[in-house]
Amino acid sequence: MPDNHRILLAARPTGIPGSEHFRADVEPVRPPGVGEILVATRYISIDPAMRSWIGAGPSYVRQVGIGEPMRAGGIGRVVESKAAGFQPGDWVQGRTGWQSHPTLKGDQTQKLDLSVGTVEDWAGPLGTSALTAYFGLRDVGALKPGETVLVSGAAGGVGQIAAQIAGIEACRVIGVAGGAEKCRYLTDTLKLDAVIDYKAEPDIAAAIRRACPDGVDVYFDNVGGQILDAALLSLRMGARVVSCGRISQTGAAEPYGVKNLGALGGKRVRMEGFLVFDYHDRYPEARAYLAHHLRAGRLRQRLHVVEGLDQAPAALAMLFHGGNTGKLVVGV
Repeated sequence: MPDNHRILLAARPTGIPGSEHFRADVEPVRPPGVGEILVATRYISIDPAMRSWIGAGPSYVRQVGIGEPMRAGGIGRVVESKAAGFQPGDWVQGRTGWQSHPTLKGDQTQKLDLSVGTVEDWAGPLGTSALTAYFGLRDVGALKPGETVLVSGAAGGVGQIAAQIAGIEACRVIGVAGGAEKCRYLTDTLKLDAVIDYKAEPDIAAAIRRACPDGVDVYFDNVGGQILDAALLSLRMGARVVSCGRISQTGAAEPYGVKNLGALGGKRVRMEGFLVFDYHDRYPEARAYLAHHLRAGRLRQRLHVVEGLDQAPAALAMLFHGGNTGKLVVGV
């Protein structure tokens, strides 16, 4: 049996997490007990929510303890099984953490159906980030055909899928991203109607007005901060703001004070946050939709792979510096 290589939380960050907040160790693989499977991890998902799991502030789930493996979802292949329904060689997804060979409970692990997508598809356009985009846009955002949809962080894991779903549903889609390369990808590959490079715009509110002269019906917010504040000025009557993330505030010395919330009342705007886990019972519905459009060629996602378990801390920091284009994963 191979050893289990792990990355453990060593200290709680106050800003953007880095390698100094983690340490590596090696332990013998734990053979699976009854109802368990031993997994060789292939991909580990890197997500903004991880920051709230390791900080000193409040979190919606139990914080990762000092000295514990970093929590993360991942995809791997079954090495040994003592759980019904799982055989060696099966591809599965579950809470692998930052580990090369975790032992997982079978009833908390899902076998991948490779008839609907590849292993890489399950890491990207069929994964949790894609589910987040689906429920955020369709349920929270109450999307309707013909509306104007603005998506911030549009080149990220959630943003790419949200923007494409809006296009599939016959909406006009405007993305906000940082840098010429990301913006070219959104226009040339994902075919968004317009893209705003916030790094090149001295006045983001004016840029949004130019791109959305008739206003915004749904704003899918992945970043918070100044871009959220600017988007509030362009909302139409009855608009919906989907509060999915606030990644711009992760490393901020102090939170940005949003000034334009007064727009919500007069325009009867609904602003709502959500967690994808609230929709767990409906994951099959979302994956059926995503798989259908994936097979039809209407949905795609760039997978940004950083190879090596030891690179997981750097990959997490990359996420908050905007260094990724697409869904960020670590290859093990």
